[in-house]
Amino acid sequence: MIDKPHLDRAHLLEMLEGMLRIRLFEARCVELYQAQKILGFLHLYDGQEAVSVGVIGSLGPEDAVVATYREHGQALARGLGMDVLMAEMLGMEQGCCRGRGGSMHIFDAGTRFYGGNAIVGAGLPLAVGIALGDSMMRRDAVTACFFGDGAVDEGEFHESLSLAALWQLPVLFVCENNLYSMGMALERATAEPDIAKKAAAYAMPAEVVDGMDVVAVELATGRALEHIRAGQGPAFLECRTYRFRAHSMFDAQSYRTREEVAAWREKDPIVRLRGWMEDAGLLHEGEYAAMESRIRADIDAAVAWAESGSPESPANLMKFVTMDHVPQEGQAS
Repeated sequence: MIDKPHLDRAHLLEMLEGMLRIRLFEARCVELYQAQKILGFLHLYDGQEAVSVGVIGSLGPEDAVVATYREHGQALARGLGMDVLMAEMLGMEQGCCRGRGGSMHIFDAGTRFYGGNAIVGAGLPLAVGIALGDSMMRRDAVTACFFGDGAVDEGEFHESLSLAALWQLPVLFVCENNLYSMGMALERATAEPDIAKKAAAYAMPAEVVDGMDVVAVELATGRALEHIRAGQGPAFLECRTYRFRAHSMFDAQSYRTREEVAAWREKDPIVRLRGWMEDAGLLHEGEYAAMESRIRADIDAAVAWAESGSPESPANLMKFVTMDHVPQEGQAS
């Protein structure tokens, strides 16, 4: 049994449902991808749900979120509707980015979700810039920046942490360490695989967290946010987690064994929280089944709404695009 502090049953149910909503949404995305209704790249979040739910659930509406290209779970945890998110996945004009972003570029200004970025590590300097802007405008806001272990060897990682610490910016750096970046084991890719040690070198508190335990993530996030909101500068969480599916739909996963994946599935964050709640009498008979049924119905409705949408007209190709010079007919570009 997982050792947990006293927690409110309603809040635990909310976290359980949040993780299950992400898991089932991703499963439907697989079906739509295989049916060639979702095109391009697709990076799934199965296994890492505790990180997004534990961190983002601790943020306020005034805070900002910078995500990775594996950001469907982060978007759902932030409160984006499954309907507009699914429409975006299908490339429909009714999507949160009018179908122009797709799976890797989810964005929503209303929730301060500064979305996914297909460039590894590119969200780090963006987060520093957002936090700097909030500080200059004297807004009481924190920017949570998600990135994977693969981003740690990028120059942006070191530059961003250094500047955030130097300027005492309100940034919560959240490393989702799933051990393999794209397809290279962490210990084979870096001389120092303890990522939290690298963050500590930039004079900020850095904590290693069990990323398969949503309550542990939430408690660690609370400690980090307390530090940041006190005006003491950035903080860092290394959430050690694991993705159950391939890096993307094109990944043969030759770098890891089935036995390893099966061993990590024993730590499934949804199964762990559900089991603990049942053992503690906090999840009543039939509640989980009802929760799952309700989420599946929500997903069905979101897919139906998204599929009834329409792709943006080619006549709008240049809309929202800024160019220094648009060649006229007959002119060289």
